Amino acid sequence: MDGRTGRGPRTAVVVGAGVVGLSTAWFLQERGVEVTVVDRTGVAAGASWGNAGWLSPGLAVPLNEPAVLRYGLRTVLDPRAPLHVPPRVDPALWRFLLRFAAHCTWRSWARAALANLPLNLDCLGAFDALADGGVLVPTIEAPITAGFEATSDATALVRELHRLERVGQAVSFECLTGSALRDAMPQASDRLGAAVRLAGQRYVDPGAFVHALAESVRARGGVLRTGFDAVALRRHRNATTVVSASWDTVSGNAVVLATGAWLGRFTRRFGVRVPVRAGRGYSFTVPTERPVPGPLYLPGVRVACTPYRDGVRVAGTMEFRGPDDPPDADRVTAIVESARPLLTGVCWEKRTDEWVGPRPVTTDGRPLVGAVAEPGVYVAGGHGMWGLTQGPVTGRLLAEEIATGVRPGELRACDPLR
Repeated sequence: MDGRTGRGPRTAVVVGAGVVGLSTAWFLQERGVEVTVVDRTGVAAGASWGNAGWLSPGLAVPLNEPAVLRYGLRTVLDPRAPLHVPPRVDPALWRFLLRFAAHCTWRSWARAALANLPLNLDCLGAFDALADGGVLVPTIEAPITAGFEATSDATALVRELHRLERVGQAVSFECLTGSALRDAMPQASDRLGAAVRLAGQRYVDPGAFVHALAESVRARGGVLRTGFDAVALRRHRNATTVVSASWDTVSGNAVVLATGAWLGRFTRRFGVRVPVRAGRGYSFTVPTERPVPGPLYLPGVRVACTPYRDGVRVAGTMEFRGPDDPPDADRVTAIVESARPLLTGVCWEKRTDEWVGPRPVTTDGRPLVGAVAEPGVYVAGGHGMWGLTQGPVTGRLLAEEIATGVRPGELRACDPLR
């Protein structure tokens, strides 16, 4: 077949230089495909830079559970709440939220959990493959400690972990109180009286990791082009041309759309019916009086804390605004006010690196990974808050589908044309 090696393509263009797109490019290179990666801004310019950096299969649970719907109905218009929808006339957003609400049932949650299960089971192995292949920023093994004000508050997370076990994902955890909690997490204030500590998790500096991944793609012969704002695709007999807003072009036998929260710019043209919206998260870095021993999660206020350089990265909120909307300083203030009473030894007033990133959220809690209705075109996205955790394994499985022409069983429930 012209332009293809055996059954697979000889060349591929990946649109999007985040963790999902670059992982796909890297694993395509493993299969002998020449790759070009294009991005309108730069490497890790979307949701891949300032997130919490957790590689946490034990917490990568679908967002669409009934409790989220109940919580959202109470708080969705509260500007201080972790889940926030700014009041505005946006019919497409409200249609999205209504479809999401319709999926906030245990039956739909179970389907999403089963769809995500193969990604969670092999996500750390994909990171190990990248490390073995020359991606130089290491992942760090550490338990994640989820802190609660009372023992009774921890029961919801424990039930959620047991639900994951029932769909086939074993999670090792222990419950802590009192001095055991303080030993595990010295930054826990007296307001925190209980914790659930998950073993078998990791974390990483996400920006540094994605840049190292990009360097590895380059070192293996890949081409990275930034400032390339892809706006259209043109199909030829054995290739597809990607056209930029400035009329630059690049062509490949296969094209992968891995544009995160901007995925909807293309997918509606190719038979993808599941919408993707930006669920924006905020983060910042603050110094601490003592080193933070590992990731800390505060489920009551939906805040994630991760050791980062000489302090801690604090991340939180789910804000449904446009992916390119300016940041809202009040969201950072809300994170600080909610987390301050629960932590000690944190210098909140010295925060730096304030950031907002748009996470791609689907209505049914399942990613969109695989071939679309246009021959030679594939999409990879919609992982919500778990794009970093599931990005490399998504890239490995999608590269297998592209190279062999056969959809791996692990991706069946993530079919973009469902």
